Amino acid sequence: MSGGATTLARPLEAFYGGKTVLVTGHTGFKGSWLATWLTHLGARVVGYALPPPTEPSHFEACRLATRVVHVDGDVRDYEALERACREHRPEIVLHLAAQSLVRRAFAEPRLTFEVNLMGTVNVLEAARRTESVAAVVAVTSDKCYRNVGWEWGYREADPLGGHEAYGASKACAEIAAEAYRDPRFQRASAPGRSLPIASARAGNLLGGGDWAADRVVPDTVRAITAGTDLVLRSPEAVRPWQHVLESLSGYLWLGVLLASDGARYGAPWNFGPEKGPELTVVQVVQGLLERWPAPATRIRVERDESGAEAARLRLDSSRASHHLGWGPSWEIGRALDATVEWYRRFYDDPRGDAMYAHSVEQVEAYTAAAGARGLRWAGGAGPARAAVRPPEGGPTRRRGQAR
Repeated sequence: MSGGATTLARPLEAFYGGKTVLVTGHTGFKGSWLATWLTHLGARVVGYALPPPTEPSHFEACRLATRVVHVDGDVRDYEALERACREHRPEIVLHLAAQSLVRRAFAEPRLTFEVNLMGTVNVLEAARRTESVAAVVAVTSDKCYRNVGWEWGYREADPLGGHEAYGASKACAEIAAEAYRDPRFQRASAPGRSLPIASARAGNLLGGGDWAADRVVPDTVRAITAGTDLVLRSPEAVRPWQHVLESLSGYLWLGVLLASDGARYGAPWNFGPEKGPELTVVQVVQGLLERWPAPATRIRVERDESGAEAARLRLDSSRASHHLGWGPSWEIGRALDATVEWYRRFYDDPRGDAMYAHSVEQVEAYTAAAGARGLRWAGGAGPARAAVRPPEGGPTRRRGQAR
């Protein structure tokens, strides 16, 4: 695999077209959007996951079972994972399978650690033992950082941690990825091999096709379509909101660069929104309701006083901007537009077969916006920001909080 493909007009298509890509978690919200994008690029997608976690789902709405090689499996089952890798011989592995719900992690902490930590270890081990694999991108979460409540965005060098099982399990997954990509481990392990591994951390995602429990957009959609009240637990909470395609563009581009130069790009990377006006939970909900008027839906606040979820979380993605030439392409208003448009089309004809085509339309619209911004992964002609090195020290941490 060569980095030369990145100079072509459509770098992602040039790289992924014809390649076999293993996507774990392809039946989930984010994984199904990634599988959709990859099939559109011409990749042979091998998906490894349990059945869709919700009904409806983006996976079923897009009829992805007819477009990918679907392997029904649990990432906690190492033998099944290794067997899938041996049979299908993927060239790139994109690991997204996870227990992804913060509140569920309080009810099922052991399950959360098993899936998020040992599931990641199993994927890395199976990939390491599969000679065809040229690069692995392991997706974790912005919650992997030890959140101490400061105002600025967390950087990749900031401490990992978590006061609850979800964040802690994602921090553990990051540590596992760090161990597996360390040259000392790769030289000493049997069989020894050099395998480029990177990890990716993204923010709170918006987009059509998410019906998970205890998430802002799905909860709002359920309230709108049922004509019921919408209950908010933390209306003033601030999150790094972004459309799902923002993070996926980062993962895909990271896979391209990682396969071409593992020593340079094998590292953790943040993929979050640009600095600018930040929206609270209630402002995101109001934005959805403005685009999808629902007179019967009222916002009702039932505050969560447990402190289970942090009130503020931001990501600093300047490292990805400078070294990968990556950046977000849709501001929050455009992300909300696309989200509402997807759901409204689905509910107009939930038994139709047009949602894959509409999802691809949104991928193309997003790619065009990225190209207009000059981003290299979209074939933009602008300067490669990866050549610019940012200051290593970053902003000074106040109140005695060390980096």
